[in-house]
Amino acid sequence: MVVLKTARELDKLRDAGRLSAMALQVGGEAVKPGVTTAEIDSKIHKFILSQGAKPSFLGYGGFPGSACISVNDEVIHGIPGSRVIQEGDIVSIDVGAYYNGYHGDNAFTFTAGAVAPEVQRLLDATRESLRRGIAAAIPGNRVGDIGWAVQSYVESLGYGVVKEYVGHGVGANLHEDPEVPNYGRPGHGVRLVPGMVIAIEPMITMGSPAVRVLDNDWTVVTRDHSPAAHFENTIAITENGPVILTQA
Repeated sequence: MVVLKTARELDKLRDAGRLSAMALQVGGEAVKPGVTTAEIDSKIHKFILSQGAKPSFLGYGGFPGSACISVNDEVIHGIPGSRVIQEGDIVSIDVGAYYNGYHGDNAFTFTAGAVAPEVQRLLDATRESLRRGIAAAIPGNRVGDIGWAVQSYVESLGYGVVKEYVGHGVGANLHEDPEVPNYGRPGHGVRLVPGMVIAIEPMITMGSPAVRVLDNDWTVVTRDHSPAAHFENTIAITENGPVILTQA
């Protein structure tokens, strides 16, 4: 069931989203060659607690980190640990903050030093697909319009869309209805109405979109080991169009 948010709830979601965006910035500033993913996670964890919030992901379904930190061919749900970031790596950080009863959720793929031009093009295309998905999130449209905006753009460039994992509603719970796939058919799916809050999060691969889960039961990687990018914002559907809640 889709839960529509009141103006008061949207204010709380905006506060949680702002903290989530700030935590993502903290993580991004820590991405550099020689740093471990655990060190990045620690900085994010300390920042969220310093703001009087809680990490949305820590303990969620048993997840052991405050952020998902996924490197290169890791699409999502990378577990922070001893892995050392290398020059030329791409590092996707997905983080949320739980504040005053509500969650924020956002992600960004950062670069560690200089990356190959083809990798940068993947990141640019994925970020643009998120922008296009957000632009389609207007009242009267449907969830399928968002997915089509993402899918049609990235597939026209030869990239793959991961279909096993999707965006979602956000509110008092980290994951709510509706599901928001990064693929779809225009005019199909749940209708978008003011008061809905959703996370749009393209997960795009340079090669095949086929993925598998590692033995840790969390980390999702591309089967062909091609790089993957992940960008996400939490969005409020309003009468005046989409509003990004995860802004610092």
